[in-house]
Amino acid sequence: MAKLQVRWKKKPESEDYAAALNFLSLILPVDHAQKLLRALHNAKTVERAAKDLLRASELPLLPRDQPHVDEDLKRIHKGKALSPILLIQGDMKQCIPLVVADGYHRICAVYYYSENAHISCRIVRC
Repeated sequence: MAKLQVRWKKKPESEDYAAALNFLSLILPVDHAQKLLRALHNAKTVERAAKDLLRASELPLLPRDQPHVDEDLKRIHKGKALSPILLIQGDMKQCIPLVVADGYHRICAVYYYSENAHISCRIVRC
């Protein structure tokens, strides 16, 4: 039996942007973080494979039973749409990995569902 395709919302939720700002303001000056959020609001939604996002971000795969990962996996299996991931592009020349501003748990959940599944995301350059 073939797996269902992961469903995605057309655009991120307002709370996703708020979470991204909270995170980015920890690693960047607030005015720069806000500038990136404005760019993410205007960015085109693209698709990338779950395995590629994990590799590019250099983040570990969270445990399947981690509560947020488990919750997102259940949403996937029920056919509920997930919110697109918010990303800041890395720079290989400077050894800077992809930054997941919001959606790390969703990436891990999709990876467990199918590492080749496509994830809707918005990506901007720092």
